[in-house]
Amino acid sequence: MTRILPAEWAPQSGVMLTWPHDRSDWATLIEEADTAFAAIGTAVTRFQRLLVVCRDADHERHVIACLRRAGADLERTLTAIAPSNDTWARDHGPVTVIENGRPVLLDFRFNGWGGKYPADDDNRITAALHAAGVFGETPLQTIDLVLEGGSIESDGQGTLLTTAGCLPTPTRNPGLSRADIEATLKGFLGVRRVLWLEHGALEGDDTDGHVDTLARLCTPDTIAYVTCDDPDDPHHAPLRAMETELRALRTASGDPYRLVALPLPAPVRDEDGRRLPATHANFLIINGAVLVPVYDDPTDTVALERLGAVFPDREIIGIDCRTLIRQYGSLHCVTMQLPEGVLG
Repeated sequence: MTRILPAEWAPQSGVMLTWPHDRSDWATLIEEADTAFAAIGTAVTRFQRLLVVCRDADHERHVIACLRRAGADLERTLTAIAPSNDTWARDHGPVTVIENGRPVLLDFRFNGWGGKYPADDDNRITAALHAAGVFGETPLQTIDLVLEGGSIESDGQGTLLTTAGCLPTPTRNPGLSRADIEATLKGFLGVRRVLWLEHGALEGDDTDGHVDTLARLCTPDTIAYVTCDDPDDPHHAPLRAMETELRALRTASGDPYRLVALPLPAPVRDEDGRRLPATHANFLIINGAVLVPVYDDPTDTVALERLGAVFPDREIIGIDCRTLIRQYGSLHCVTMQLPEGVLG
């Protein structure tokens, strides 16, 4: 048996969204959330299929209306019904591996980032969709390990990038050491190397430092990462330490990575003054395009240009994510790519 955790830039059959609803933390900004999710969904359907998880039949009708108004390709849109606590499909959706040439869905446990938020409904979504036949004949494996998709990055060639502050936390996987977790990841994901980042975190981030907010594999030898040049910003020192770590990393062949700096946007705060986790690293790679979160900040242009140079064969599309960060996540956090073969 050979397993491969595909890179995000590998061919995809679709992208999964779990749409916000008024019984969740999005209730106070549901109209803005509808607009933000419709923009993401519309962009996805220009290139591939979109799977949207809806709370119930009424919510499903509402979602379809939102997508229609935004100009989404409804012929490429598939809806499914399952109860949800929230919208972070990156963390409650399936992680897909390729086993002997065919996709297999891995259903890890999701416990609301270490019990910070209710997550029982979210934890059941992947199994519910599979039972309803949404993924066709694709097999599902349930794994008794807490793992969120935003915590891992794969180069598709056996290397996994993650952060030391997330998966080993006792609120996620009590009793498991980092070595235990690494061995488990190697077994289930088919990776041969796990690269751990010890530094880097964003204020307002509830995930304990998901790697997809900080450093992203773009090719097997390229990492885009968040940087902060303002010495008065509290992010400056930890992100500089992370940059030093990234410079010391080597590819499987022993070469240094090509590093692409993405400047941290100016501070964005909520009504209570809490800083929100705005980051351009939370982009989504899809077939033919890269969807990049933007925040009406001068750094948007820099990030779009630099990512355009990294992905010259893909369209670079900025998506306004100022609403998403009000719930402490961004574009990659609310999406989960489904590799080729999962949706048929």
